[in-house]
Amino acid sequence: MNTTPQRLSNKACIVTGGARGLGRAIAELFIEHGAQVLITDINADAVGKTANEIGASFAVHDVCDEEQWSKIIDQCQNEFGGIDVLVSNAGLAGIGDGVSPEDTSLRSWQQTFAVNVEGVFLGCRAVIPPMRKAGGGSIINMSSVAAMTPTPFLTAYGASKAAVAHLSTSIALHGAPDKIRCNSVHPGQVQTDMHNGLVADAAATAGAPVEAVQEDFAARIPLGEFGLSEDIANMVSFLASDESRYVTGAQMVVDGGMQLIN
Repeated sequence: MNTTPQRLSNKACIVTGGARGLGRAIAELFIEHGAQVLITDINADAVGKTANEIGASFAVHDVCDEEQWSKIIDQCQNEFGGIDVLVSNAGLAGIGDGVSPEDTSLRSWQQTFAVNVEGVFLGCRAVIPPMRKAGGGSIINMSSVAAMTPTPFLTAYGASKAAVAHLSTSIALHGAPDKIRCNSVHPGQVQTDMHNGLVADAAATAGAPVEAVQEDFAARIPLGEFGLSEDIANMVSFLASDESRYVTGAQMVVDGGMQLIN
């Protein structure tokens, strides 16, 4: 018997980048809490497989494609009768070999911003009208602790996540009269495929064993361990629920204390 409180009962939710990692963890917890969830992802095989495994609806979706957003909105409304929550989770960490301010290519910069910023903007813009018509809603944009500290080792990524944090405050102020809340979530080092890829890249660049780099990364976290996907999903679930009805424009940091020493 499932005794989990149904904090998201009957809420209609869209989670982008929902095929794996944080997106999947968020979608799974939403469903556990009673939500109807549409996961979207650019990876057609992965998003269909995940949807089948967790009991979600799905759509193949490039968040950078303006026209596709109208189709996602229509699908959510047709299947669930409305849109209560958008989680903009789809994102890129880095593209190509250059990541410093000196060697990041313009192409890498533009592609990172296209997904991490423009994709978030398009999603926010698309859900505001139906949320307004419904009397409100919750938009949760996934940023990063990288938005709050210099990241010369991931220049485009850090800058893009800072843009997401600022955009979220603008959306929050714009949407407040219509009871549309918008908050950003800032994970620290969470063990996902994306994070493990970054560790592997750092190890290769330094010519060091992956295990040694992992230990070095973990040593920089005051709580002494990497975060788990469910740590982030719990925060996102709170922001999606009516329990956070008075929270908007906030930057919710879930980083094991990394900000305290950076």
